[in-house]
Amino acid sequence: MERVERDFYAREQEDQEAFLSQTWCNTCMEADLGMKDPKEYEQDGVIFVEGACVKCGEPVCTEIADDDTDGEWEDEA
Repeated sequence: MERVERDFYAREQEDQEAFLSQTWCNTCMEADLGMKDPKEYEQDGVIFVEGACVKCGEPVCTEIADDDTDGEWEDEA
């Protein structure tokens, strides 16, 4: 359960912009308010981007889906 820090800014600019704009804030209960001060890390094989909501400043976290499995379900034939 080790947290491994990653470099968010090593991603392509287009990806950075998407991750920073497509957010959900549990405090504001609103989508796409934006994220500031992003920190990327990997934990248990899952990659996350965590930062602060642009509107309220509370923490927001986005799980980054693996392109190989995004949209696929294990029970699909």
